[in-house]
Amino acid sequence: MKIQRQLRYYLLRLLALRDEPHELALGIAFGVLAGMMPIIPFQTALALALAVAFKASKITSVLGTWVSNPLNWYFLYFYSYKLGAFLLLLPEKNATFSSIMEAVHSGSEIIVIAEKLMSAGGFILAAFILGGLIMGIAASIPSYFICIHLFRYAKAWRKKRKEHRKWRLQGR
Repeated sequence: MKIQRQLRYYLLRLLALRDEPHELALGIAFGVLAGMMPIIPFQTALALALAVAFKASKITSVLGTWVSNPLNWYFLYFYSYKLGAFLLLLPEKNATFSSIMEAVHSGSEIIVIAEKLMSAGGFILAAFILGGLIMGIAASIPSYFICIHLFRYAKAWRKKRKEHRKWRLQGR
């Protein structure tokens, strides 16, 4: 019960942000894009850089990176490599890929995973990045449209609620 209350609290805090719906949704989309990239220690920095460059909400861009979490890192890394390797015509399995996936699966420190990825070599690293970029774009576009509707609704709800309060106070 306590978890539901906390989730509701954070959702209401998110909906209470005062930026324009476009800025908020764009921030979420940039966060989701960065969160889907297999660059775990740098996701937040990328999301913030995109938010600053395109005048999106910095808060929602950081929140959007939470699409990536320890529960789904294995799948993000696995499918980003598979997609990138397919597009770059690389072999689907090799010792370096297996080593990286073993580190992700065993819950190694983020820095260990990043070091393995960086030392993997150009083509393998390119496969991870390309696959992650494509998956990020595919996830960020719908997240923008879903969130813009959500934030527009929240803005209209706040406006209606404010007008209702004003009307009630004038009636007394």
